[in-house]
Amino acid sequence: MRLYYDPLSTSSRPILMFAEEHAVPLELELVSLIEGAQKAPAYLALNPNGTIPLLEDGDLQLIESSAILKYLADKVGSPAYPLDLKTRARINAAMDWLFGFHSAFGLGFVYPQMLPQYRLDDPAQQALVLEQGLAATERRLDVLDAHMIGPNRNYCCGPELTLADYMGGSIFALADAIGFDLSPWPNVARWVATLKGRPSWVSAHAGFRQMFGQGPAQRAGGQA
Repeated sequence: MRLYYDPLSTSSRPILMFAEEHAVPLELELVSLIEGAQKAPAYLALNPNGTIPLLEDGDLQLIESSAILKYLADKVGSPAYPLDLKTRARINAAMDWLFGFHSAFGLGFVYPQMLPQYRLDDPAQQALVLEQGLAATERRLDVLDAHMIGPNRNYCCGPELTLADYMGGSIFALADAIGFDLSPWPNVARWVATLKGRPSWVSAHAGFRQMFGQGPAQRAGGQA
């Protein structure tokens, strides 16, 4: 199997973590987002969407991080995606919820601070975008902290690691890039710390941390 990826990509890193922990043999093909390689004609011939990741397995070409994770989990029989229908439904729901969280936190708050293509020229408009993104992020963090993880769960969907945790861990790596303080949400902070303690975290996030490092410390709620 071949994975087209970039370690800077929030949607690529969960697959790297999963593959390492499950010894999934993947031929890695770097598609540099910084160089715009995802828009090169050769790559667009493979994936007209111009997005990563992309998994090739024989005649199968599969896009979307969530779909790739589920396919690989089924292929290797991973306990992170159990066969029980109701358990899978809870995992699927959590993964969809985390995708929505990424829209608020990543697209609405982190990327406008990190990436020039998301930053607005008008300071007032930029400030408004960040204010709205932060408010949406905090509302969702309240739900995640109190109702999804809570004080008694090790992971997003219960006592055991699931695909939702691989996805969530990659999203919350963005917090480090801007120094976003998770201490007001102690259950979320504990969960993220647990994920960072996994051996696969270091290798999967090495390229991301090399590029963005540890952002400046911020007050609770992400305000500089």
